[in-house]
Amino acid sequence: MERAIVVGDVEVPRIGLGTNRLRPSHTEFVREAVSAGIRFIDTAHLYSGGESEATIGAAGVVRDCLVATKGGYQPGEGRPDVLREQIDESLRRLRTDTIGLYYLHKVHPDTPIEGSMRALADGRDEGKIRHVGVSNVSVEQIERAREVVPVAAVQNHYSLTERQHEDVVDYCADNGIVFVPYFPLRGVGGSGVAEIVRRRGATHSQIALAWLLKRSPLMLPIPGTLSLTHAKENLAALEIELNDEEFEALG
Repeated sequence: MERAIVVGDVEVPRIGLGTNRLRPSHTEFVREAVSAGIRFIDTAHLYSGGESEATIGAAGVVRDCLVATKGGYQPGEGRPDVLREQIDESLRRLRTDTIGLYYLHKVHPDTPIEGSMRALADGRDEGKIRHVGVSNVSVEQIERAREVVPVAAVQNHYSLTERQHEDVVDYCADNGIVFVPYFPLRGVGGSGVAEIVRRRGATHSQIALAWLLKRSPLMLPIPGTLSLTHAKENLAALEIELNDEEFEALG
């Protein structure tokens, strides 16, 4: 099993860090997580009212890892003019000239995805965004987005117990697109997991992450935590490679 993955043109370990609860008091935690081996950090314009991005910026880690952020979540925010404003605000909060990976957070019925993606393509052309992604999308929407700009990553809700987007996972694997599951540890449990946990001497979270890593070679989970111990535990899941029998038992 490969322990690293290339997102766009940046190689990172296949376990990242979700940061939807970051506050200014967590600045040192971010630095420590990066020192522990985290190289992919996921945030968004709306997380903690903007404090998540600002905390990452204050931690001074943007040059040390790939930071992904998102814009355009609330109603009406898929408009190109709003997205351009949010991109600029994210740049200021993150204290950087270029965002490593920028997602359209959500497709809006009042704005065709092509219009939203054009704003991200413009940001890419201007050097404000390095790579582009889409979130909360179907296969059809990914294909429409790719007509406008290359898509490096897709972020949808997916986990051992949430399989709604199986077709998106497979599409991404077939087309060389990194799939970033959010809430990858939600609902972890069950007798099958418990048996493998006992046999492997691992945690439930590590087995759930190991299942995701085996599910697709282009999978990059982003478990969220504010605990350095948990961040290290999550990274240690990279050392666990489930065999086919274990994988099928959880399937």
